[in-house]
Amino acid sequence: MATMTSLQYYGMPSPNFQQKRQHLPNSVLYCITNSKGMIKQSSRSRNGMQRRAVSVVRCSSSGIGIVDFIGGDLLKPDIGKWLSDVEEHKALAIYTPHEGGYEGRYLNRLTRLGYHFLDVSARGLGDPESTLTKIHPVCPPHVGKQPIARWWFPPEVDYRLEALPSDAKGLVVWVIEAKVLSKSELQFLALLPSLRPKVRVIAECGNWRKFMWKPLKEIAGLAPLQEV
Repeated sequence: MATMTSLQYYGMPSPNFQQKRQHLPNSVLYCITNSKGMIKQSSRSRNGMQRRAVSVVRCSSSGIGIVDFIGGDLLKPDIGKWLSDVEEHKALAIYTPHEGGYEGRYLNRLTRLGYHFLDVSARGLGDPESTLTKIHPVCPPHVGKQPIARWWFPPEVDYRLEALPSDAKGLVVWVIEAKVLSKSELQFLALLPSLRPKVRVIAECGNWRKFMWKPLKEIAGLAPLQEV
């Protein structure tokens, strides 16, 4: 009844309208990539005439490839560079895809080399210097029924360094959600391997469309040693 009322109110559609829809040319979308890293999306009809063009900025300038649809970590052989950068810079900031799971491939290779892991969350870390390298207090929840207490815990890094087996290569401090840390806290994490030579730091500082990493000193704003 409502359909018939609307047809009576607005009237039947014109027969020319259906003919125009049937004779619309089929459009073909394609992408043009130039050397400046821009993509021009255009629509071209069957007779070869260009109808519209829109310029869109891409994330990278290497062109569209299969890695944009599958994942660069599955095709790009970068494990060797990953291991060498961990040994060279000793503290890295990594950027993982939002769907997660890509970082496990790089974590397993460090495990095979003999590294042990300390997984910490930046949201509950508190002061990184006190939590990782000093005896620090922790107040347990009293739930409104117990007296407020204060417990003292040993340094997280030093405690695990002493418990490492003799054949272990070192300890990797893997910081989850490090994007919430301040610049001073990131600077301490970047300098932690210089304070504890057997420690390596991996901080998850954000997300990207594929797995990538940079030196943590560069992200934290620390100048290289040769420029100091």
